[in-house]
Amino acid sequence: MHSKPLSIAFIVRDPLPPIRADVLTLFGAEMPRYGIATELVGQSGSNAPQPWHAGGMHVVGSLASRFASVLAPLWDLFGLVRAWRRARPDCIQVRDKIASGLLGRMAAALLGVPFVYWMSFPIVEGFEARRDDLARGNRLLWLAHALRAALSRLVIYRLVLPGARHIFVQSESMASWLAAKGFDRARMTAVPMGVDAALFDRARIRPVDDARLNGRRVVIYLGRVARARRSEFLFDVAAQLRERMPEVLLVIAGDAPSNDEMAWMRGEIGRRGLSQHVLLTGWLPQGAALGYAVRAEVGLSPIPRGTLYDVSSPTKLVEYLALGIPSVANDIPDQQLVIDDSGAGLCVPMQAHDFAEATLRLLRDKELAAAFAARGPAWVRANRTYGILGQRVAEAYQHILSRNA
Repeated sequence: MHSKPLSIAFIVRDPLPPIRADVLTLFGAEMPRYGIATELVGQSGSNAPQPWHAGGMHVVGSLASRFASVLAPLWDLFGLVRAWRRARPDCIQVRDKIASGLLGRMAAALLGVPFVYWMSFPIVEGFEARRDDLARGNRLLWLAHALRAALSRLVIYRLVLPGARHIFVQSESMASWLAAKGFDRARMTAVPMGVDAALFDRARIRPVDDARLNGRRVVIYLGRVARARRSEFLFDVAAQLRERMPEVLLVIAGDAPSNDEMAWMRGEIGRRGLSQHVLLTGWLPQGAALGYAVRAEVGLSPIPRGTLYDVSSPTKLVEYLALGIPSVANDIPDQQLVIDDSGAGLCVPMQAHDFAEATLRLLRDKELAAAFAARGPAWVRANRTYGILGQRVAEAYQHILSRNA
């Protein structure tokens, strides 16, 4: 790409060491193949054991601190100075942070290098959703969230993004959404969620030995559960499947963001009389979760419609396809694109009846299910592995930084 290795100072919102594949794999494994090193800057908060061999990692502050939201920009400044001392950056990139986004833009201007923003989530709209959730509650708390949302909107859309030489976004839908706000589509690159081809090679995964699955028609949901994700929808689907095919077992291989939410999920299973038809595993190591997945006949990926999720790129559907699991997903834009392009699943509205009908169709029509299972892995290998996505991102950096060479 360049005659000398490139270095990106990358301020991230997620806890360090990184655990998300779109940081850990994309920047930790793929970017070094193209001569791009990454100096990660952020706060501690994960128990990931992996060292960062793709550059340096500068951890200042902790996300566990009650003052983290206020002090994070100052911590990021210290981390950025540490990164600069170790390797003068060829660009400064900020992911999903607002105040630190403004800081990154100013630091880039001071150093005379490009500023890049990585938007994996519409964070301002998330703040506004939280504000609206509090509308009937504590007025003082509502006012605080309203002020945060208003100030964040001003900073990100008037000061941060206009100063970015390039914006990486989560999906083509997010790119169109930002373009509608007046941002140049040519300055954006969509980087949807992908999979590590080696980790999601079905031949390497050992099916879980769990007697509760024996003799059952297993349907899988991989990933987190939460009220905000309308996870109770899965129980609505399970209840309809129970009536039509009693041997169905829905395995929910994932955890909730809090013990209270997990208790609520387990309580709902009992209240609805679904204890013999829904298995909620709680948190599992990735290998164990995939061991459940490969025993499933159908994968489910319901994602609520709305501003926050319509611009997202869910991982679970791509994971199912990579594992050769016929899938049922609802019609948020990225999932619609994946289903239409791959021909490896059914896309329906997020209604319990529609999901149940589509699931039953796949459980009953073995020829259709086999055709979907055969198409998924090949499509993922051609479109959504981090090897493929890494090439796309590296080419974008080549374009961004060639103007600064």
